[in-house]
Amino acid sequence: PFSSSARRKMNLKSERRGIHVDQSELLCKKGCGYYGNPAWQGFCSKCWREEYHKARQKQIQEDWELAERLQREEEEAYASSQSTQGAQSLTFSKFEEKKTNEKTRKVTTVKKFFTASSRAGAKKEIQEAKAPSPSIHRQASIETDRVSKEFIEFIRTYQKPGQDIYKQCKLFLDTMSHKRDLSIEEQSECAQDFYQNVADRLQTRWKVPPEKVEKAMDEVEKYIMTRQYKYVFCPETTDDEKKDLAVQKRIRALHWVTPQMLCVPVSEEIPEVSDMVVKAITDIIEMDSKRVPRDKLACITKCSKHIFNAIKITKNEPASADDFLPTLIYIVLKGNPPRLQSNIQYITRFCNPSRLMTGEDGYYFTNLCCAVAFIEKLDAQSLNLSQEDFDRFMTGQTSPKKQESDSFSPDVCLGVKQMCKSLDLLSQLNERQERIVSEAKKLEKDLIDWTDGITKEVEDIVEKYPLEIKPKSQALAAIDSENVENDKLPPPLQPQVYAG
Repeated sequence: PFSSSARRKMNLKSERRGIHVDQSELLCKKGCGYYGNPAWQGFCSKCWREEYHKARQKQIQEDWELAERLQREEEEAYASSQSTQGAQSLTFSKFEEKKTNEKTRKVTTVKKFFTASSRAGAKKEIQEAKAPSPSIHRQASIETDRVSKEFIEFIRTYQKPGQDIYKQCKLFLDTMSHKRDLSIEEQSECAQDFYQNVADRLQTRWKVPPEKVEKAMDEVEKYIMTRQYKYVFCPETTDDEKKDLAVQKRIRALHWVTPQMLCVPVSEEIPEVSDMVVKAITDIIEMDSKRVPRDKLACITKCSKHIFNAIKITKNEPASADDFLPTLIYIVLKGNPPRLQSNIQYITRFCNPSRLMTGEDGYYFTNLCCAVAFIEKLDAQSLNLSQEDFDRFMTGQTSPKKQESDSFSPDVCLGVKQMCKSLDLLSQLNERQERIVSEAKKLEKDLIDWTDGITKEVEDIVEKYPLEIKPKSQALAAIDSENVENDKLPPPLQPQVYAG
């Protein structure tokens, strides 16, 4: 995605400042002033579509020329031989011509979606607006039903322009339901043409103010992309899933990268900063749970704002662009968001292009694309490491050593020093824990040996001096038991009773 000169410039500046990308590199390389995108080879959405159409028309023209040349050659061969093989070749050439015509027809198909229709066609559209087409009507999820109701409530506030929007959306969804076999690029072109056409109709035909047009386009995007999401997000016909796995594997391999290597100006020792980092990671992960491209962009924007706040709290001054990009790379490495490439491609293909070309959403999204591209190209020079150390870290042979407290340079922040001290304390506690466990096992063994020794000594004494047990002697008679000798005793004294 980056040019070789841009990478060299980035790496040269990274020797002193870490990761740096000039703001001019984020703009469209055609010089139109809008934000570019690595997915569009550095162009903005508008310029990319122009280049794409030029390349497509050129390819169609080349196909036509090739078909005509083959047809001439085979007609000559057919005329000379008059054989069955020649006839089959002519049939094949006609098939190629038909195929080329089909390609040309697809280019203009999208333009026919919104051409002026006859009065009968208009009546048909009104009927479809009242009763959904059976081709679109399907069992939708709860979220789809909710979005549909919200969209209908919204367009009611626009009155006649709202009815026109609704008809155009229905027509678009009906058309797309019959074009599932198109490539994802062609479906993206259909969606982008639809956005442009609806915006133009609102501005030119209905004279809607720009701010209301932007709000309407957000609702249109939400409505159609919620219904189209499962068909166009990470389709099986693309290699999006393969790219997702490659990026996830790459990020896992870079688990050893520290904030100091990226020159990240964020101190997670500060509780408030640590909370901001956690929120930023949560936001970038939450992006995958959204259906609408605008909602995914909102997650990226929230993540970026948390990053700026974390930098501001750490440095006690506003963050700069040079601070933001390294921190965003660190957040992506730490969070490893699911299906990152699929989400980026989905936003690129089906988001309202005006959001990606200007504004804070476009700026933050362009930075995210740059961050992912940088992670894919990360090397030793970018991290101020030698190639040998970089290779050892990547293969897992070793990990970066912690800095000793007395080896810190004067400009190292207090948080890094405190972190290293904490790591030293944890290491000492680990060693003490290991010693305690070892001594506990030794004490247990000593107790078992002592018990066995005492038992052995007792057994030896009993064996050497056996205990003789004498029989029981006759028990003495109880005092008040019956005894014949007691007959000679005098009778017991009786109490005397005196009268009165």
